[in-house]
Amino acid sequence: MSYSTAEIWFIIVVLGVGTFLIRFSFLGLMGGRSFPPWALRYLRYTPVAVLPGLVAPLVLWPDATGGDLDPPRLMAGAATLIAGLISKSVTIAMGAGAATLYGTMYLLG
Repeated sequence: MSYSTAEIWFIIVVLGVGTFLIRFSFLGLMGGRSFPPWALRYLRYTPVAVLPGLVAPLVLWPDATGGDLDPPRLMAGAATLIAGLISKSVTIAMGAGAATLYGTMYLLG
């Protein structure tokens, strides 16, 4: 199905306005107020939930291998998880995962 130029721009504008309104409803309208404690408790877990959601498909179905499981990526994911659990530091976990990924890719060819 092909879209005309006007339809593509309409879709872009509608998605842009929708994205702006979603962010503005949270940041613009609530920016000067304090959140209730229950909302702050749930918002604290947002980054912890988003990052694995972004990374998991890259580990389990990597484009670099045509969607096949890849031992270096699985080992990097495991190293990241273990380092994160031990250190409680996102930076250290990401560093351990990156080092494991590139190290095993170098060793395995």
